[in-house]
Amino acid sequence: MTPIRLCITIASSCALLVNGLLPTTPIKTRRQSSLHLFPDLFSKQQQQLPRVQAPSNFVPPEPKPLAITEGTDLKEFATASAGLALRLATGAFVLGWKVDSVFFDDESRYALKLGPIRLRDSSSVLDDAARPSRTLMLYDRESSPSCKRVREMLNLLDITYEVRPCFEDTETEYPVPFLVDPNADSTIVGDDDIIGHLLQKYGPNPDLFDRKALWPIEFRAFALITAQIASALRGNPGKTQQPNARPDNASMKPIEIWGYECSPFVRPVKEKLAELGLPHRVVSCSRGSKNRDVMVERTGRFQVPFIVDENTGIEMFEGPEIVDYLEAVYTTKE
Repeated sequence: MTPIRLCITIASSCALLVNGLLPTTPIKTRRQSSLHLFPDLFSKQQQQLPRVQAPSNFVPPEPKPLAITEGTDLKEFATASAGLALRLATGAFVLGWKVDSVFFDDESRYALKLGPIRLRDSSSVLDDAARPSRTLMLYDRESSPSCKRVREMLNLLDITYEVRPCFEDTETEYPVPFLVDPNADSTIVGDDDIIGHLLQKYGPNPDLFDRKALWPIEFRAFALITAQIASALRGNPGKTQQPNARPDNASMKPIEIWGYECSPFVRPVKEKLAELGLPHRVVSCSRGSKNRDVMVERTGRFQVPFIVDENTGIEMFEGPEIVDYLEAVYTTKE
């Protein structure tokens, strides 16, 4: 086996395992109505939403078990898996992850099937943590290491959030990342302050978990260096907008994507949403997330990525096909 093939095999095994196929200081905030953050860039959202439709005769693909097949782009999968390894699979598991049962017998709820084993997991600390009643909005650059720290923390805390993609040439009132929290009537600027705000407002009681569990995020130098390398391996996606993206993409209804930050299956879809400048709502569903039960109840299975596009009415699984769909619907044809 060649060294390259060996590296791909190791990275792929890590990715499949994580995806379930193998086994306080005061927070600095700035109070600012989110309606006035981007008077020019997002003013079109107050107008009638643009109309788009799925390609003619489009039929969503049948979901298939996640696997590496002959059609898998090994280079892309390996670079996405390398990011997972570099970041130590941060965000793959919710904070306080625990195994509840290895022989879970309720077929209507999520459990990882491994032969006769049905492994049921959850969080030991998030049940009593406060949940946002109104959706948090993250102004984010996909390739930014500091933004990645925030996205990973949102996954750890099992928080669903909305993303507004920003590019290097996007004029914003604050530097990214910044978070608009309508529940606190606040705008929080900078990754450290956002992470502190999330832990203080939506995290569990500090006495219930070991703070060292957060070191891959809170050790800032390590987080930024490894996230930067992971982004560079992927070509720094979302740094600039895709040239043929529809000019009205920022005015679309948010596309709902189910997944989590470090999944190599979800990564290409998240990158495409960012590069097209499409608002999207991320439903966090790391291992131990309650949202896994929600998906099983809704679709009869758990598999990510999964998107719900209110602009066209399309719901679909299968990452490569989702990327093709987004490319077909949200780019200009000239």
